Amino acid sequence: MIEQEYNKPYKPYETHETHKPHETHKPHAPLEPKPFLPKKGNYRGLLVYQKAECIYDITFYFAHHFFVERKDRTIDQLIQAARSGKQNIAEGSSAASTSAETEIKLIGVARASMQEVLTDYEDYLRTRGLEQWSLEDPRTKQTQAFCKSHNKPEDYMNNIDKRSPEAIANIAITLICQYDVMMAKLLDRLQKDFTEKGGIREQMTAARLGFRNQQKTRIAELEAENTQLRARITLLETILKEKGGTL
Repeated sequence: MIEQEYNKPYKPYETHETHKPHETHKPHAPLEPKPFLPKKGNYRGLLVYQKAECIYDITFYFAHHFFVERKDRTIDQLIQAARSGKQNIAEGSSAASTSAETEIKLIGVARASMQEVLTDYEDYLRTRGLEQWSLEDPRTKQTQAFCKSHNKPEDYMNNIDKRSPEAIANIAITLICQYDVMMAKLLDRLQKDFTEKGGIREQMTAARLGFRNQQKTRIAELEAENTQLRARITLLETILKEKGGTL
């Protein structure tokens, strides 16, 4: 059998044992760990952050124009609370890549801060005998529709000096209510992601274990290839011995 195999006419790119076209072994691509840190941090693209910017700018104007008592601590507290409702979104989003827990915590702080701003606007209207528009009020519905589709500070700051304190406060209240709904949805999603994927430590462990499994799979593939190559070498050595040659 070996003699017959050896004496067959030579055909280019034909192997003795399979008679299939010659297969070249391409080098394996090096294994590289897959990135596991989530790509986050683009807080400016969040609609809720854009809402927060609008609220902050309106509040800054309102605090400095409609609190007659310039030494009133409410001015600083109101502005700082509005700032917190904005800045903590930015900080939380920036920290999200390395700490889901920090992101959730800061988003919660931002939401709570804006609730403080809401109560200050409500207090202002109540203590000065001004009207807080009801949900059924046509002015509220008009304001809700406008605020839903306008997320740039200039949409509200243009001609703000022509609006009454009552109107500005009710616009701010509408924006804060929309902000709060969006923040609630954002927190729910973040908590769900954390429950399903875990924090950074769990993701690091999963990435490390996944890479180790890739290494084990590659080693098994290489060992299988080596076994096949050794079998071919053994066959060729046997053929050459029969012919009195050496490999």
